[in-house]
Amino acid sequence: MLSVGRRLRGRGPAVVAIPLLGFLIAACGASAAAPAGVPVPAAASGGDRSRNAAEVPVAGTGGEQSGGGDVTSGAPDPQDLLIIKTGSLSLQVAGLDAALDAATRQITALGGYASGSDREGDGEDATASITFRIPAARWDEALTGLRHLADKVLAERSGTEDVTRQVVDLGARIKNLEATEKALQAIMERAGEIKDVLAVQAELTKVRGDIEQMTAEKQHLEEQAAMSTLTVGFARKPNPVLTSQQQFDASNEAERASASLVSVLQGLATAGIWFAIVWLPILAFLGVLGGVGYLVARRLRRATPGGSPPVEPTAEAGA
Repeated sequence: MLSVGRRLRGRGPAVVAIPLLGFLIAACGASAAAPAGVPVPAAASGGDRSRNAAEVPVAGTGGEQSGGGDVTSGAPDPQDLLIIKTGSLSLQVAGLDAALDAATRQITALGGYASGSDREGDGEDATASITFRIPAARWDEALTGLRHLADKVLAERSGTEDVTRQVVDLGARIKNLEATEKALQAIMERAGEIKDVLAVQAELTKVRGDIEQMTAEKQHLEEQAAMSTLTVGFARKPNPVLTSQQQFDASNEAERASASLVSVLQGLATAGIWFAIVWLPILAFLGVLGGVGYLVARRLRRATPGGSPPVEPTAEAGA
């Protein structure tokens, strides 16, 4: 045991601290609090060979840790909830340019701004679309003001997404990574060999990259919750006279009338063809049968005893 202790003290604390890197990196990904600390032996100098240990705390999800106590975090207050609001609004307006200017002024007065716009078409067919970023607290006020600009609200949609838990989780993970970064920096200062320095430096680079990525994601969610997104579409109100003129087309009506006349003539021609080929022979055959039947009935009536005798010619006087 004495020889082992001497070998460890002879090589310095970096050799003992390097195996702890895996434990520290694994601890930074947990959302709950980690153990209070991991002892790292300090450097021995001169004849002082007493045992000295440095506590390396690992942060948990709560605030700072004291000793090894538990850390509890309460649920966020309703006013601290982070809600991302998004929506779209389709408006029918009398004048496109005037409506665009009025909408932009209203949103700017509420503390928002236009993040993008799109316009297409010309004349009565012109349409426009603007994406506004609006403070979340002024969302309802902005919707009310925009509705008043329209002659008619064609469509409206809105939605929300609660990202409070995601932001809290990212904050806890960032604190864990920052604590791990400090621990790695302390190990770096005590590392003696080049390979130990390079290993710690690689872990520091990875941890710093994770911290920056999570910080950017957290800031993006907070920004989305602070400034809601609303896309507003504008369309011109149709002119009834112009719409009636556009709907009436003389050439189109003439083509439709010609098509109707052709259809009627085709129907008459079809009926004549069917009558000449099918019904005329049938009617002629039925007429022949009827004539034959009439003659037969007449002969039978004359041959019957009770039938009326034939009329004799009257003799002229003096004949």
